[in-house]
Amino acid sequence: MKVFLNRILHKIAFFGPGGYTLRPRIHRLRGARIGSDVWISQYVYLDELYPEAISIGDKSTIGLRSSIITHLHWGPKQSENGYKEVVIERDVFIGPHCLILPGVRVGEGSVIKGGTVLTRNVPPHMFWGEPPSGPLGHVAVPLTSEHSYDDFVRGLTARPKKSHD
Repeated sequence: MKVFLNRILHKIAFFGPGGYTLRPRIHRLRGARIGSDVWISQYVYLDELYPEAISIGDKSTIGLRSSIITHLHWGPKQSENGYKEVVIERDVFIGPHCLILPGVRVGEGSVIKGGTVLTRNVPPHMFWGEPPSGPLGHVAVPLTSEHSYDDFVRGLTARPKKSHD
């Protein structure tokens, strides 16, 4: 019954209104640990089987049609409980259409470029994206509701390309 209720709540959050209100509340009911002032866009997929393995820090944004996966049920067992935690620290911006795979930690203040597939940890205050996935720059001003996009851009320091990149 719990699995069925969890899936119903997930569907409501997937389509429902209220990026700062209803959607985070529903995912909290499902077991996800979600901080305050978190925006969850529509059509966001938070792992249906193990939402308790997801942690999203204060003032973070999860962009339209992004997915956070905490398990892959094939190959070697991931852990005793069947999942690997995904941690998104505070002041993180996840762009639209991102995929975050099991066991990934996104560091505080990082910005993930839309369409990025995260297969490894992202250090704090990184601008990270495709192609190929990797650091693009250093974030000095987080992309949150407290700061404007222009402030974010002014605080962004590009990472110089290395000859072997």
